[in-house]
Amino acid sequence: MNFDKLIDHFKLDKQEFYFQFNSHPNYPSALAFSDTLNFLGLKNDAYELDKEYWDELPEEYMALVDNSFSLVKKKGNDFTIYSDKVKTLNKEELYKNSGEFVLLFEKTENIKSTSFFNFQPFIYLVFGIVILYSFLQFTWYESIFNILSLAGVYISVELFNQKFGQESAVVSNICGGAANNNSQSSCSKIFSYDKTNILGLKLSDFSLIYFLGITLVGLIFPQAQFILRITAMISIFVILYSLYVQAFVEKSLCRVCLVIIFVLLGQIAISSVYFSWNVSLAAVFISVILFISLFITIAFLNNLMNQKEELKKSNAKNLRFKRNYDLFKRELLDKEKIEFSDNNTFFLGNKDAKLHISVVSNPYCGFCKDAHKILEGLMATYPDEISAQIRFNYSGESAGEKYTQLISDFLSIYRNKSQKEFLNSVDLWFKNRDENEIRRIIGIENSEDLTNIIRMTAENSSAGITFTPVFIINGYQYPDKYDREDIQYFISELMEDDGFN
Repeated sequence: MNFDKLIDHFKLDKQEFYFQFNSHPNYPSALAFSDTLNFLGLKNDAYELDKEYWDELPEEYMALVDNSFSLVKKKGNDFTIYSDKVKTLNKEELYKNSGEFVLLFEKTENIKSTSFFNFQPFIYLVFGIVILYSFLQFTWYESIFNILSLAGVYISVELFNQKFGQESAVVSNICGGAANNNSQSSCSKIFSYDKTNILGLKLSDFSLIYFLGITLVGLIFPQAQFILRITAMISIFVILYSLYVQAFVEKSLCRVCLVIIFVLLGQIAISSVYFSWNVSLAAVFISVILFISLFITIAFLNNLMNQKEELKKSNAKNLRFKRNYDLFKRELLDKEKIEFSDNNTFFLGNKDAKLHISVVSNPYCGFCKDAHKILEGLMATYPDEISAQIRFNYSGESAGEKYTQLISDFLSIYRNKSQKEFLNSVDLWFKNRDENEIRRIIGIENSEDLTNIIRMTAENSSAGITFTPVFIINGYQYPDKYDREDIQYFISELMEDDGFN
């Protein structure tokens, strides 16, 4: 299934979406699709809804159109459909080609993304510097030759990345994109015909080696014009081979291939007219070493990326097993249920919620920071569906003056300010570990009665919970076999499981 248009519309992380979707135990069902969107911060609810009620739906919703999960946007009497491509349907066409599955979503600010750095601006900056350097240092024809080399590098890098699931907007637009899905198929057909395999490298990979090589030679050894001229002439054989495959084998044109051919023809023309035949053995030797080094480097990177893809696929299959809710529930219920007294200290969320999460922690525990972060995320995402309680382990005066004052300050904030302010103060504490900062939130000197917290700690100890942090879900201790972060994969099913609640 192709969700690229949906992912782009909601600005989701593409690789993270496909990984989470493929690793879902119910892949490729509607439940897997819905849970993946929820995990990435796009809160949604799925329904089976008769068409007679579809007029009441909001302006944007998701549906199964032509058996593909699609975003539907109403515009007047027409509907714009975002699935594997963008298309416009009228009401009759939409209803005819859709099932009764409808997914209503709520746009939120905290959509997750694992992309920590965008390399494109850096690449554009490097290309700009190279172009500026070429025009300042070389003749106009050498500069044009280098610019054509950079164009080839850029397209080749996009093709190299596309092999490993990173869709290229540039390649898609050249091939026709959503406006012409057949053109996209033509490009794919030509690339799939390529049976070249030298240390795992295909012809498109050699395109990257070629353009990188002549770019570096053109910039570093401008006196080696004869090398650029010879390599340009050799590319004629590649052009003829590509045209033969397109015209006589597949009988369809690949627009990306044609762009690369035009780049090569431009370089052939420039090198044939303006470049000299002056030979330098030193330049030949260095150029050969350069191309060999690039070949080894690209082959290494290709092998590394292939291994990464295989590991990702294997990991996705393993995670489908690990994220199976029935297995998780069995592990969760394997331990004896813990019964706490009715102590509402540090109680958060909806008191009538069917799902309750207790977090046993210690403000001075380094690992507790991440546990509280998970709890805060769940409370923000499901404010009405879950309740929670923070159960700080505090042993009274033996805990020390600083700890006693900190717990007292937390209790004062909880009693006198909003739940959000209390959670923010806990978050602030784990960020900076500054007792004075927490004291400033209160603004006054006071000392709270900590009897309930001491009683809570005694209950934790009686239940055998001495180490922190620990999650307890509806009285059952979170299984050791699962990472705490995994709770996000099961939270929806826990809320819906009447047998558990």
